[in-house]
Amino acid sequence: MKKIKVFVAGAGGKMGREIVKIVLQQEDMQLVGCSDVRSQGLDMGEVLGMPRLNLEISGPVTPETLRGCQAEVFIDFTNPQSVLANAKMALTAGVATVIGTTGLDEAEISELRELSLKKEVGVLIAPNFALGAILMMRFAREAAKYFPHAEIIEMHHDQKLDAPSGTALKTAEWMAEVRKPMLQGHPNEYEKIDGARGADFQGIHIHSVRLPGFSAHQEVIFGGNGQVLTIRHDVFSRETYLPGILLAIRRSLTSKEFVIGLENFLD
Repeated sequence: MKKIKVFVAGAGGKMGREIVKIVLQQEDMQLVGCSDVRSQGLDMGEVLGMPRLNLEISGPVTPETLRGCQAEVFIDFTNPQSVLANAKMALTAGVATVIGTTGLDEAEISELRELSLKKEVGVLIAPNFALGAILMMRFAREAAKYFPHAEIIEMHHDQKLDAPSGTALKTAEWMAEVRKPMLQGHPNEYEKIDGARGADFQGIHIHSVRLPGFSAHQEVIFGGNGQVLTIRHDVFSRETYLPGILLAIRRSLTSKEFVIGLENFLD
């Protein structure tokens, strides 16, 4: 059986370590490289608390590193400051790229789209790999057709760098596709403290909570005459994301397209 050669960026982080472990368990995948500036020079097995894998963690990603290990799929779970440079390196090397790091802005996404088309290499940017979260977004989009008054509350651990979350933004975008922009609340409302009503996306208010104890949680609240509809998704373990990540790796290997959202890989 031909194995998919996978390179993991951010392999020393909490999510990166989970990805490495699940890749090692797959019969159709081979971990050929990993990078993490904080764990550079260490053996990946030692970082996982396992026997040595004889796979040294590299530092910053370069095309030469990726070509040298013959990587076929590059997956990035680093941070918003590194993801753009890493993805550009992967595409320059002709390696299919899966991005799980949020924080890219529209200009950066456009830059990656152009490079993907130029190199004819597939890219998947997924705000969320949890299949339940994708269903939550689908349900919210459907509800927005009938309940235009809506707000989003997303809650994450206090080490998350970007706000609002990529999932919250994607949810608002999907809802906006079927909901006309509108102002919510009293027309003369005002904030006693700036930001009290949260961010505003085409009239949909988004609130970001950052506290220890949370993992990743989101609820979309719809208000109507005499009723309230709440759609909520909760993540309690990083294992939640692994089935979606494996799907992304397998589908990205043969894709030549620039795709945003794991839902595009679902049948």
